[in-house]
Amino acid sequence: MAFWNIRGEIPRGFTIGLNIVVWGVILALWFVIIGLHLLPPISLPNPINVAKAFIYLASDYNLIGNITMSWWRIFQAFVIAVVVAIPLGILMGSFRVIHAFFFPVVAFMRAMPITAFLPALIGLFGIEEGMKVAFLLIGMIPYLISIVVDECEKVPNEILETAYTLGANRVQVLTLLFGASLPAIFEAFIILYDIGWTYVILAEIVNARMGVGAMIEAARKVLDFDRVYAGIFVIGVATFFFRTLLRVAYRRLFPYIAR
Repeated sequence: MAFWNIRGEIPRGFTIGLNIVVWGVILALWFVIIGLHLLPPISLPNPINVAKAFIYLASDYNLIGNITMSWWRIFQAFVIAVVVAIPLGILMGSFRVIHAFFFPVVAFMRAMPITAFLPALIGLFGIEEGMKVAFLLIGMIPYLISIVVDECEKVPNEILETAYTLGANRVQVLTLLFGASLPAIFEAFIILYDIGWTYVILAEIVNARMGVGAMIEAARKVLDFDRVYAGIFVIGVATFFFRTLLRVAYRRLFPYIAR
């Protein structure tokens, strides 16, 4: 069958159908596990109760406000990461001396588990907003620098030589490198937002009065696992929504390469 050809294409409608079916299978397995009492209710609540808890989150627990607060923390870290990582990554990808100076730090930060920095950040910034944004930055900046460096190094030397031949100066060549790397860098923004949503939940557990992570932690403390699972669902939906927005922006900005 053509469906089983390596890297073979399948109809879009069939793809959407499979996307729906897999969630149906997961939901069916969930009901089976609940029906057979394979796990205690406190560890895996009934899907119907989780759906009801989601309604309660929307009506009684300021769901939109919590999502907005989490998004705002991610957005602040995202903007700072872009401002810092893109220029530094372009310079590292262009000049070996700058790469040699900064690479050990970037490699070290990428290799370290971000949770190891949490106690140190609490000591440096306390437990308010500064700590949460700094925590996200530690996860975002090294990742984005690495992407920018890799994409700059992928630009063929022939393009740079042609630019020099046409009279371009060093600043113009750096601008050319940035322009050639921009589509891949923008695509990395999607993963960067995923990283933000992953880490913001950890950051919000510490003294967060608002945010999706704080909402889930508050439910866990009172053993309301219906609300915990509903909160997990909220994270998935929010991540998917913002990822979709970035993909739409990517297609509009780079229609000549968008897939």
